Amino acid sequence: MALDFSKNAEEKPEPLKAEVKGNIPSWLQGTLLRNGPGIFSVGETSYEHWFDGMAIMHSFAFKDGEVTHRSRFVRGDTYKANMSANRIVVSEMGTMAYPDPSKNFIFKAITFLNHTVPDFTDNGASNFMKYGNDYYATSETNYILKIDPVTLETQEKVDYMKYLPVNLATSHPHYDKEGNAYNIGTSIAEKGKTKYTLFKVPAASQKGLSDKDKNAPALKNVEVVCTVPCRSLLTPSYYHSFGMTENYFIFIEQPLKLDILRMATAYMRGVSWASCLKFCPEENTLIHLIDRKTGKVVETKYYTGVMIVYHHVNAFEDDGHVVVDVIAYNDNSLYDMFYLSKLKESAAFNDGGYSKPSYRRFALPIHSNKGIAVGEDMVNLKFTTASAVKEKEGKLMCQAEVLCEGLELPRINYDFNGKRQRFVYGNCVEQSALAKQISKFDTESRETVYWNEDNCWPSEPVFIPRPNAESEDDGVVLTSVINFNPGQSDFLLVVDGRTFKEVARANVNTELHKDMHGFFIPQGN
Repeated sequence: MALDFSKNAEEKPEPLKAEVKGNIPSWLQGTLLRNGPGIFSVGETSYEHWFDGMAIMHSFAFKDGEVTHRSRFVRGDTYKANMSANRIVVSEMGTMAYPDPSKNFIFKAITFLNHTVPDFTDNGASNFMKYGNDYYATSETNYILKIDPVTLETQEKVDYMKYLPVNLATSHPHYDKEGNAYNIGTSIAEKGKTKYTLFKVPAASQKGLSDKDKNAPALKNVEVVCTVPCRSLLTPSYYHSFGMTENYFIFIEQPLKLDILRMATAYMRGVSWASCLKFCPEENTLIHLIDRKTGKVVETKYYTGVMIVYHHVNAFEDDGHVVVDVIAYNDNSLYDMFYLSKLKESAAFNDGGYSKPSYRRFALPIHSNKGIAVGEDMVNLKFTTASAVKEKEGKLMCQAEVLCEGLELPRINYDFNGKRQRFVYGNCVEQSALAKQISKFDTESRETVYWNEDNCWPSEPVFIPRPNAESEDDGVVLTSVINFNPGQSDFLLVVDGRTFKEVARANVNTELHKDMHGFFIPQGN
């Protein structure tokens, strides 16, 4: 059987105890949150792209070997407006909508004049993140939605623009050991300049705060770390994530761009914002290295060939280099595979039609060596074949080492974020754009082990380290699984991080849904 991507989900907001088979480790205490698109049609209207669907959140609470599941729709302004009108009235990336279908050309003209930079959706269907003590459902716009991680109730809509000028921001922030969060957003034509803004949301401190300040969004204390000028005022690069080491941020300015003028006139022309994405294969990719202490961009310019990156794996420093691991594509065809019309044709289930992901490792020499001649490779690391050839002073052309093919939605033991890690967990999409198995990849031996089961579709795997772990892979991997086997339930799978063997599953008496990303909250956090 195949997944029906256009089927509307049903929420189950009351906690339901799952039937556990096997033994969930007693130390696993906390809640796994997952979200993704869940509503694809409202009244007589339907979304055109799977990413556009209105968000549904799932939680799996672990306590003393038991699992409790619940689900709830994200109730932001997008949800409320669509449901009130009984039709889709808020535009998403791949689906353009109009508040009133009777409006004519004059209305479109007024909309165009009022939307030089469009107002975006608050449909937080991509991920969860923690700012201060608060948890948010998020996509990639300037809106994030505070949620209660226990009940999954939507509590407050927060606009980045009230605290710093970013029209777009990633849903993949990084966190340091102190609990500070770091993220990056795009400031479009702000004071005549388009730039990328790296910012820090400090860890929460309740000492000496009034009740009003205690309840204020953590973004109230946001700090701009640095800004990076965009290569083009009206065509900033699209990006989904970035990298961070102990001393550096890594930002990839890739040749997949947002055409701002086209986006501003999208209403007028009756096209979706996705049609305003511009793939520029004639341009190289520029990798920016940013010093975390000074907030300044390293003077050396690191270029590589055309590639599209959605997910960074990790980055670390070694002997004067920053090593950057990413999942990369040769073009932007992956997005097109998730148009619902193509999913209904099962185009994403076979081996053709889209660029396959590859796990690529770059090595960026930090310090310029004027003694090295033009044409020479400046990488001297023994464990990688990645190169960085000097084209001229201050400009290096980098070539990645391909570690493996077909891995996506990569997750690591986050305790090793910014350090040299060995293991990567992910979805195996070597044969199709939709994963039917999860995998554990060893970056040293280059070996891969898998978990799969007939007629089962697992989500992104999330690694949870065991307290006082003895090794990097000492822990468990959690993934929600859609099960099409007759008479069987969907389930939450628990896999041993070292052996990659199943240790338990929690069967839920409800339907799960194909989702995006997950976030684990340890008990007490």
